[in-house]
Amino acid sequence: MTERSHSPLPNIPKSPFPKVVIIGAGFAGLKLARNLNKKKLQVVLLDKNNYHQFQPLFYQVATAGLEPSAISFPLRKIFHHSKNVIFRMAEVESLDTDQKRLFTDSGYLDYDYLVLAMGADTNYFGAKNIEFFASPMKTVSEALYIRNKIISNYEKAINIEKQENRRALMNVVIVGGGPTGVELAGAMAELRNNVLPKDYPELSFKNM
Repeated sequence: MTERSHSPLPNIPKSPFPKVVIIGAGFAGLKLARNLNKKKLQVVLLDKNNYHQFQPLFYQVATAGLEPSAISFPLRKIFHHSKNVIFRMAEVESLDTDQKRLFTDSGYLDYDYLVLAMGADTNYFGAKNIEFFASPMKTVSEALYIRNKIISNYEKAINIEKQENRRALMNVVIVGGGPTGVELAGAMAELRNNVLPKDYPELSFKNM
């Protein structure tokens, strides 16, 4: 716990109404905060970012179909006209359920009701080698990393003389066949068939 956690989170106005603290401004946290807008509650929405990320389109960012700004929306703008919803960019460090007190990197916050809506993280099922080498796709920055990694691999492949030695750089392995994995596979197929051959005519995309 940092030194700052021993003082209250600043600039939270006093309210006669019960305080609802929501951790996470993803789909669930944001939807709940909007549903509680204009209710007789004080709602404090916390997130480590000051923007909402539209996760279903991460694959479009990873394959250069969209820029990050197209799927990221500022949280403060959403609540411009709200009198009871307060947003703070902060990371939660610990929780005291007996005192009903939440500690963040910017100070502590007391609550009447606490909602945990932090979303999900990539599960590697204990496979440390996969965790070390693989690229997750749960944030805009991770999607951008995948985009840059793919382009970097093809730039490297062009400088390799033997065709058979290029294959590892040109292959893309997607683990997970849910909606995201299927959409990403389809977008990668579009790149393979229509875009990358024009950018890299020296490479044979039969190797991809």
